[in-house]
Amino acid sequence: MKRARVTSPENAASPLGARRLSWRALPRRFYDRDTEVVARDLIGRVLECTRDGVTCRGIISETEAYLGEHDPACHAAVGRTARTAGLYGPPGTAYVYFIYGMYWCVNAVTRAEGLPSAVLIRGVRPLDGLDAMRRRRGRSRRIADHALADGPGKLCRAFGIDGPAHHGADLVRGPALRILHGAAVDDALVAVTPRIGISKAREWPLRFLLRNADGRR
Repeated sequence: MKRARVTSPENAASPLGARRLSWRALPRRFYDRDTEVVARDLIGRVLECTRDGVTCRGIISETEAYLGEHDPACHAAVGRTARTAGLYGPPGTAYVYFIYGMYWCVNAVTRAEGLPSAVLIRGVRPLDGLDAMRRRRGRSRRIADHALADGPGKLCRAFGIDGPAHHGADLVRGPALRILHGAAVDDALVAVTPRIGISKAREWPLRFLLRNADGRR
């Protein structure tokens, strides 16, 4: 299969400059670490989803860490249930859930199997597959490229990620859903803030954001 042309990082409004992006999948050991460390290190990596013969890719620009049963904002706070079982799975698998009866959200499971925690991928800066993203988003012709997937529900819709197809997916082996090495990002280009969109433990500084090249978010 011929590899699709990948838009340069500059065209994706990325602060990574001309740095070469790696298309190898992140290894299992990347995820088998403290959740907040993984959340920080996922900034600058590349989310890839192949569905219906189309591959979409984007630089991960926003994440949030959810730490386990002691974190009141984490789904695992209620213990192991049918819904939360995926959080207890192996590191480097996808935990995908439905919210508000409208949106899917995708997470990367972290730490050792049996220790329920995950990183919510809140936003990406599109690189490849923009036509498919616009089609899936529906009324998005006037939306700027960088805004196609700048929220957890929007990115899942744009990338074609949902629970039936991707919950429990192996982010290391794929093939449908993977996270690629991309490029590591310097601390100066990453902002750390409290989590948003939640009511419990929202003051915990576990949200990570990729800044623009000029240092703005």
